[in-house]
Amino acid sequence: MLQEATPDAPTHRTGTTERGSFCFAHCSCGWRGPARRSRERARTDAELHAKST
Repeated sequence: MLQEATPDAPTHRTGTTERGSFCFAHCSCGWRGPARRSRERARTDAELHAKST
């Protein structure tokens, strides 16, 4: 998932990482979402982060 860069907002590159039975959303800006058992929910967290910044 990639958000377009603008002069006042850097590009946010989001993704997910799995650790055991949990999935975490993360971003190139350093943001990290909560642990989720649902990959889809972690992806939604990442999408919401990218839209809110």
